[in-house]
Amino acid sequence: MGSSSVASEDRYEKVMELAKRRGFFWPSYEIYGGVAGFYDLGPLGARLKDKIIALWRDYFIRRHSHIVVEIETPVIAPARVFEASGHLEHFTDPIVECLRCHRKFRADHLIEEKTGIRAEGLSLEEMTRILREHGISCPVCGGPLGEVKTFNLLFKTTIGPYSENVGYLRPETAQGMFVAFKRVYEVARQKLPLGIAQIGRVARNEISPRQGMVRLREFTIAEMEFFFDPEDPWHGDVLEELLDKVDRRKLRILRADAKAKGADKPEEYGVREAIEEGIIVTPWLAYWMAVARDFIMELGVPYENTYFEEKAPEERAHYAAQTFDQLVRVSRLGWVEVSGHAYRTDYDLSRHMKYSGQDLRVFKQFKEPKMVKKKMVMINRAWVGRIFRQRAKEILEAAQALDPSKVEREIREKGFIEVAGVQIPAEHVKIVEKVEKISGKRFIPHVAEPSFGVERLLFVTLDYAYSEKDGRVVLRVPRRIAPIEAAVFPIVRDEKLMRVARSIWRKILESGMYAIYDDDGSIGRRYARVDEIGVPAAITVDYQTLEDNTVTLRDRDTWRQVRIPVDRVVDALRMFLEGTDISELGTPIK
Repeated sequence: MGSSSVASEDRYEKVMELAKRRGFFWPSYEIYGGVAGFYDLGPLGARLKDKIIALWRDYFIRRHSHIVVEIETPVIAPARVFEASGHLEHFTDPIVECLRCHRKFRADHLIEEKTGIRAEGLSLEEMTRILREHGISCPVCGGPLGEVKTFNLLFKTTIGPYSENVGYLRPETAQGMFVAFKRVYEVARQKLPLGIAQIGRVARNEISPRQGMVRLREFTIAEMEFFFDPEDPWHGDVLEELLDKVDRRKLRILRADAKAKGADKPEEYGVREAIEEGIIVTPWLAYWMAVARDFIMELGVPYENTYFEEKAPEERAHYAAQTFDQLVRVSRLGWVEVSGHAYRTDYDLSRHMKYSGQDLRVFKQFKEPKMVKKKMVMINRAWVGRIFRQRAKEILEAAQALDPSKVEREIREKGFIEVAGVQIPAEHVKIVEKVEKISGKRFIPHVAEPSFGVERLLFVTLDYAYSEKDGRVVLRVPRRIAPIEAAVFPIVRDEKLMRVARSIWRKILESGMYAIYDDDGSIGRRYARVDEIGVPAAITVDYQTLEDNTVTLRDRDTWRQVRIPVDRVVDALRMFLEGTDISELGTPIK
């Protein structure tokens, strides 16, 4: 019994057809003609998504529970949050409108489709010029195109009944974690490094979403903001111990400078090698990329079909000092991004400090106190009290925050300084030097961020799982994330066999696993049905069961079967799902 490979174009169509027919996913609002960029998840899709999320939690949270916590924040945030984060200014795509039919398109997509020119990172003026020079017209009616403009991708709403109380649906879960950082840091006993993870719905008002499940207007993100000390990213042995676990991993990386020279194939680097050679500028980014590599492979993606592409400066998001996209090759669509890995520095916390007025710094205790010479601005308190009376306290407090070097320069140039809107003559100002004992310092943590689109992961999983064997579809979803763990069948509809089969089915359900019971049709048809939806194991009750209390356990991928005792079904099933070869679980059936 041989399995057949399926051509890339054919596989994409077959996966999409299977997803609709068997209940993984389909376009939303179908009875109203559908709306681009929205998909429903059916019963199997919702289960598979839950399994993928559970696997992500295992890799990124549970295994790192000494340094990572999970929170949940609202989907809607006030406008001020996105003003601070830079999304109101920067979260845009280039849009162009047909002057005849008034349809609107992604300008960069039109350029790349019609000319092959990579338009990401080009200015609006450059894109308009390319459209003109190549005579690109409306792909729908052939009409002329206008100037390329920016379109903000945030979904706008109002909070409460007042139209001026503007809010936005979050385009990422990140800002909720940055805004809550100080609270979580305190709950986590004020220790760094600290990862804050979140899984939740986000919305992006895409101009012209396409590629099915790959580009959506509403989807789920699983991401983490990992906060660390930029002066001591290793945090003693914390990172060293983690790197020891991924030391032998190889990362396939296409560097930005190599890409600029025309390279399109990634090179292989060890994790530590990538850190030591400065290919990945901060070690925590490298570590989480190694974890992401293993996670994606557990979804069924071979090592050679995934790599990390470094984004050039003009391609990076406004908050990132370095970014790598994790790409996976899928049928028809080629290489698609499944996760982004960004070194966000202190951009977000700094911005939220500025816009909120709250201090989001953390305190770092020195091993031993340091004696530090410090210049201070001193103002004649008696004079200020006599001249400014009620405002004296405000002025004196404002003076304490002044930069001594700037005060010295201001006195030289003007003969006075300005404090809280008033002028203080030079004769009432002194710069004194004191020696202070400093026990620590305050700083803003830096951030490494791994971020995954869950629906893309679901599509990638199905794309790699789809196979055909002897003219039948076998969905080889990795056992650990299969939507339904087992199927239980009586070999024929005999009440004695059905009673035993239903008893086994209930025991599997009570153990916490998902299982289906089916006694409709021939046993061959029932095997085919569960193979097609990715059920890894089938348990069959036959007449031998009534004699020796054993059943058959069948492997979806190899179609091999073994006999196991009824009272060992749950334990054997768990071992099989965890990766034990079926031949080790019972007596083979030839």
